[in-house]
Amino acid sequence: MNVKELEAKVKALEGRIQTMEDIEEIKKLQRAYGFYLEHWMAEDIIDCFADGPDTVLLVAAGEYRGKENIRDFFHHGRTVIESRKSDNPEFLHQVMQLSGVVHVDPDGKTAKGRWYGFGANAFPAGGGKINPGWMNGVYEIEYVKQDGRWRLKKVHWCMTFHAPWGESFVDPARRLDLRIDRPYKRNPALKPDGGPEETLYPSGFICPFHFDNPGTGRKAIK
Repeated sequence: MNVKELEAKVKALEGRIQTMEDIEEIKKLQRAYGFYLEHWMAEDIIDCFADGPDTVLLVAAGEYRGKENIRDFFHHGRTVIESRKSDNPEFLHQVMQLSGVVHVDPDGKTAKGRWYGFGANAFPAGGGKINPGWMNGVYEIEYVKQDGRWRLKKVHWCMTFHAPWGESFVDPARRLDLRIDRPYKRNPALKPDGGPEETLYPSGFICPFHFDNPGTGRKAIK
């Protein structure tokens, strides 16, 4: 192996190492986002998003474009969610970030990921009642590296279901089982840039894949 070939091999290995490090950083970012959601830590959640007007949050409440609109959602988008952890210790919004598949683009500045979101909720509902539930869905995420740090560029949350617990960790005397059609939609002050998608069971909705089948390269068939 001559010098040029050796240099090329070293450069290729350095690139692969950088990609692996980027993937690990992205996984940390996504998992941190999930932990911040648990107690609706608005500023910590917002800090995970990229700066700029083209940052997007697409959730059951609708589509929010630009970091300021996203900030407004996380600070004021609570209707069913009436209080944050800092206001009421009985609030819980745990969405575990599971089974992540992450791909870093060749430029090393952008990436995409797909995750399952699954967890438990407990929403204080007034009158001493608590509305507990569980939820499931899929995240499709776009990431961008800004100032040397990976951040969320587009969060697309495709919720499959949200349902009350038949039995749960909340005292039965205080439990209020209330089926939630679409969280947050009751707040008339919110001004989404686009309407919500019909993702709820039994719609058969499949959240679009950002990646092809890793075994064959074939695009996913809906």
